[in-house]
Amino acid sequence: MAETHVLFVEDDDVIREATTLALERDGFVVTAMPDGLSGLESFRANRPDIALLDVMVPGMDGVSLCRRIRDESTVPVIMLSARADSIDVVLGLEAGADDYVTKPFDGSVLVARIRAVLRRFGHAGGPGGGEDTPAGERGVLSFGDLEVDTEGMEVLKSGAPVALTPTEMRLLLEFSSAPGTVLSRDRLLERVWDYDWGGDTRVVDVHVQRLRTKIGQDRIETVRGFGYKLKG
Repeated sequence: MAETHVLFVEDDDVIREATTLALERDGFVVTAMPDGLSGLESFRANRPDIALLDVMVPGMDGVSLCRRIRDESTVPVIMLSARADSIDVVLGLEAGADDYVTKPFDGSVLVARIRAVLRRFGHAGGPGGGEDTPAGERGVLSFGDLEVDTEGMEVLKSGAPVALTPTEMRLLLEFSSAPGTVLSRDRLLERVWDYDWGGDTRVVDVHVQRLRTKIGQDRIETVRGFGYKLKG
């Protein structure tokens, strides 16, 4: 397997060096940058397999950098935030991040989260297929004006293509595999984000909202106290 290239943007010298060494010990190739502008330049020059972005970096903050990356690529992005209850977490997810890790973090935890993201992105940033596809049946599924091609990994709304990130695609595939069935946030965290423990459900809520803006606000229904369901 080709080595995985990580772009790491962090302004704290100690954290940047220690985390870089930890990731390199686990076999990752790391390009570490101290600010958002150099991070964007590195991203465009090197096209990494995954980006780790601290929220509070100079020049261009991590949220803005995430937006710029998402405008150009579906590469997975993990935000790093020092405050778990901060609005920064939600802003990062709304900007297109796929997950976040709270600082301070244990190196083994960060590596596990990176590997989980890469598994569901098929390592190179594309949605998984075959056995990893969460949908029960492969083919084209239709829900009103929405068509989901679970084999070609394409989505059409009223005949027009819908651009989804790999995480949004996996989320839609999970809903499409059980239309009309209420899926809990914990199940979605396990199936889409590969969490085998209770994670932060804000990750699910923000991604559902992002998905709604692309496929239709009324397509995914909120069932209070239980979760979400795709209208069949």
